Amino acid sequence: MPHSEFKNLHIVDHPIVQDRLSRLRKIETNTEDFRRWLREIAVLMTYEATRDLPMEAQNITTPVTKTQAKFLKNAEPVIIPILRAGLGLSDGVKDVLTSASFGHIGVYRDEETKRPVEYLVKLPPEVLERDVIVVDPMLATGYSMKYALDALMKKGVSKSQIKIMLLVATPEGLRVLQEEYSDIPIFTASLDEGLNEDCFIVPGLGDAGDRIFGT
Repeated sequence: MPHSEFKNLHIVDHPIVQDRLSRLRKIETNTEDFRRWLREIAVLMTYEATRDLPMEAQNITTPVTKTQAKFLKNAEPVIIPILRAGLGLSDGVKDVLTSASFGHIGVYRDEETKRPVEYLVKLPPEVLERDVIVVDPMLATGYSMKYALDALMKKGVSKSQIKIMLLVATPEGLRVLQEEYSDIPIFTASLDEGLNEDCFIVPGLGDAGDRIFGT
């Protein structure tokens, strides 16, 4: 479902997605359930994010007859999780895109400046030729995602190749991305209220990385 305020924002309001997101938000949800429900959400959101992948017709033979069938025209997208929390979301994406390549962008948030600090950018060669899905459960300030997009631009990836997949986003984070990256489609399960004084998402779901990895 498109959102009127932010260009190219799509809120995936499927009932199962919303049910699983609500389960993830609960403080009593344990690590095992958190991972499972996150993976289920990622599978469903991948269907939405890849709905416009180009197709082509090919002649095939079934056990019954010859027919024309539709296949993906291009190789499956490159999946790029933002470490470390993005790994939890990317597990579900690769359940759907089983032949996708992976890249990784690692950033952490400086607790004083609230800005991202890079520790890894590792991309496969085919990132310049395929569509790209950047995944991260949470868009809070937006600076980590912007940093990741900037890193992709420096490597020669074009904006038209990229989609973003999130669990929850904030208006503050979206406004940061809108300044330079308003043309990139963003798929999220929720647009939350915003950030508190410590730059945590409200209502949010806590630290996604800690909840995924049990730290």
